[in-house]
Amino acid sequence: MKSLVLSAAAVALAGQLLIAPTADAADPRIGVINDRGTAQADGKYRTPLTISGSGFQAVRGGFGGVYVMFGWVDDPAGDSWKPSRGGVTGKDYRYLPDSESANNQGYLRFVAFPGSSTAAEANAVMSASGGFSVDLTVPGPVFRSVDRAGKVSDIDCREVTCGVITIGAHGVKNPRNETFTPVRFGNVYDAPPAPTPSETPAPGAEPTRPSGEPAEEAAPGTTTGSPPTTRRGKPAVVTDRTTAKAGHALAFTGTGFQPGEQVLAVLDDGVAALGPLVAGLSGEVAGILRLPADLPVGTHELRLTGAASGVKVLERFPVQAATTEASTSSADAEFDDERDWPLSALFLGAAGLVFVVALVAAVLRVARSRRRPALLGGH
Repeated sequence: MKSLVLSAAAVALAGQLLIAPTADAADPRIGVINDRGTAQADGKYRTPLTISGSGFQAVRGGFGGVYVMFGWVDDPAGDSWKPSRGGVTGKDYRYLPDSESANNQGYLRFVAFPGSSTAAEANAVMSASGGFSVDLTVPGPVFRSVDRAGKVSDIDCREVTCGVITIGAHGVKNPRNETFTPVRFGNVYDAPPAPTPSETPAPGAEPTRPSGEPAEEAAPGTTTGSPPTTRRGKPAVVTDRTTAKAGHALAFTGTGFQPGEQVLAVLDDGVAALGPLVAGLSGEVAGILRLPADLPVGTHELRLTGAASGVKVLERFPVQAATTEASTSSADAEFDDERDWPLSALFLGAAGLVFVVALVAAVLRVARSRRRPALLGGH
């Protein structure tokens, strides 16, 4: 009994040792430093920042990871802006949009969990202890943001508190990895920093240039010293109606946007969305949007919005019902089960009969064995 008590105590102590590190884990922290060794962003020019994270929750092999982005939150000292607390982008927080690919413009970074299947898309992979380091570009104190409904808003960080935001990536809400770190603006550079080969002007960054100063970088499709290329042709969006079926991927193209600007695609009132997409040299975009499986049959609306130009175009198109292949195969499976039922019942009946015969035989053997000792004793 004493050994059992000692064993139970040892198990309880081991459990406490396993739980303690999680309970005492340090809060996630973000470090910000520019190439001049300070934590500021320049009040006029684009600023490259190095963002270092520590103490984040690293989910080994987990889907997704952490998004690192620059933006604004309505409650810098609180938690109400956080997605895990019901915070909504465009309302409770806004950020500078960018594509979610590894070779994007540098305004948004994706840090994958260690061993994640999404690591190939990431700019960095989180260490087992929750650490990472990425480069993030801040275009200036003014940037343009797009909410879920496609509404474009200008954010002036000289009037509101902006900083580095981290949230769970790929739609996974993780309160452990949601942080906001304010970034102050000041005089960092006396002249525009040299551009990197992959950088293009950020949407909404133009107001940050001093009056009369030429653009720091040429937009795609332009030459240095020439005016920016404007959008070509009348803006329009065209859907491939042969793919407009509930549960299928809807293909679409858009034209007439500004070359290099980011474009957001929204279905109806936000039941599905895609983007941001980056317009090509001729102002064109193309995308594939997954339509919800429960999308009602009838007319629906796809709306494209240009982040820099504010151009909005839409097309209304009919959506057909989802194909019935899946339901047909399911019905066929049920029909096959019903069709095979008599054979199954026959097999079960035969097995039951064999069991009864074996049981009767066993009972008879026991009865005979009990009678034999009595007969022997009579002799």
